[in-house]
Amino acid sequence: MTIRIATRGSTLALAQAGLVAELLGGAELVEVSSDGEAGDKARFVRGVERALLAGEAEIGVHSAKDLPAEMPEDLVIAAVPAREDPSDVWIGVGDSLDDVPEGARVGTASLRRRAQLLAARPDLEVGELHGNVDTRLRKLGEGEHDAIVLAAAGLKRLGRDREASFTLPGALMTPAAGQGALVLQARGDSDAIEAADAIGDETALRELTAERAVVALLDATCATPIGVHAKVGDDRVAIEAFVGLPDGSEWIRDLVEGHAEEPAAAGALLAERLLSTGARDILDRAEAMA
Repeated sequence: MTIRIATRGSTLALAQAGLVAELLGGAELVEVSSDGEAGDKARFVRGVERALLAGEAEIGVHSAKDLPAEMPEDLVIAAVPAREDPSDVWIGVGDSLDDVPEGARVGTASLRRRAQLLAARPDLEVGELHGNVDTRLRKLGEGEHDAIVLAAAGLKRLGRDREASFTLPGALMTPAAGQGALVLQARGDSDAIEAADAIGDETALRELTAERAVVALLDATCATPIGVHAKVGDDRVAIEAFVGLPDGSEWIRDLVEGHAEEPAAAGALLAERLLSTGARDILDRAEAMA
């Protein structure tokens, strides 16, 4: 059986689906559209999910950070391949964040990035920047911004990682939950689950499970500036999180450790700690500001 992979038609989505097809030893790519979809970034996954539910494809490939906490009940996460670098990178003026000129214009559509940049450098002029990776890089080249912030993984998968000026350290820029990871989604009764599982990575799955647990318990959306990053080592998982206001004026950072075999429990512990220190109030005010 030739496995069909549902994917969006953007350059990055096709590159990611192509990587999965190679891991599977070959597959047919089925392009779907998210044109006309309303709402937050979950619109990026709806077309793929419709194709899976309609039997037009056996596996859907998503950027894990786009996948909502709630999925259609007939669909499951079949596997998470080995994770790419989850970091954010700076492209533009400067060799480090301290080296960036005062008042530099930085483009990003992410409230998470905006909040953390302004928390570290309140003098920066952070402006809206939308579009795919190529569009954002073009706008930077045209001088609309002095710098932009993108995911390291996306640049690498497009073969453009050399364009990054420097990596933003995790202590200043906690990545989005799932950043750098791909999710293979399938129907619960699909014969393709076994094939997907064969290319899955247990470490990446545990990290993503921990991160998604935090996001779900905080009821986070694209309008909430939140970063969550888990790292599995030996038999432990360490999870760190950032919750803040979009203007960088208030924020909470925290980190917990737990058993690697119980990533969801570790994520729940971190969410509980964040809520006990005022995260709910900050997130509610952040949504109101957004």
